[in-house]
Amino acid sequence: MRKFRTPERINKIISAASSRQFSLRVVIENIHDPHNVSAIFRTCDAVGVPKITLLYTKETFPEINKVTSASANKWIDVEKFDNVKKCVDSLKEEGFEIYASLLDKNAKNLYELDLTKKIAFVFGNEHRGVSEEMISLADELFYIPMRGMVQSLNVSVAAAVTLYEAQRQRSIKGMYEKSELSEKELNELIDKWCEK
Repeated sequence: MRKFRTPERINKIISAASSRQFSLRVVIENIHDPHNVSAIFRTCDAVGVPKITLLYTKETFPEINKVTSASANKWIDVEKFDNVKKCVDSLKEEGFEIYASLLDKNAKNLYELDLTKKIAFVFGNEHRGVSEEMISLADELFYIPMRGMVQSLNVSVAAAVTLYEAQRQRSIKGMYEKSELSEKELNELIDKWCEK
């Protein structure tokens, strides 16, 4: 399929595929507004998050808006769960630490955390936040420092701030310069993307 693509398109695909951070995952827990979900997809693609976990125990699974996501959903794999423990167990089996976003006195400042580890970030519902069950199972709780009168950011903005801090730390360590995949796995991913 590569022969039907322009050299520029193939180079872009190779570059984006090689930069994918398989040691980063985003978990969207019961986020209600599909525009927020789509915006998070867009940010995930931008920083190289290859897969999003949709955890919906109260809300219905969202439709991903192709306009808001700028078709980022086309380049990101999705898994779905309707049970918190099963979701966490699955992530733990893959070796992820769970970092849940939470405004709480026990939470740590985002900028004091090492985000170069194998991490799954959890972002919760616009009004309820992350569920109590997820909080109890998380390895780390974190918050984004705020200097103004408003207490919190929009959830899609919070996800963007978090992921760009992860990208900054990972860039410093050179984690985008070498693929986390084997040569065979990377070629399979490139071929798959060339068919899209």
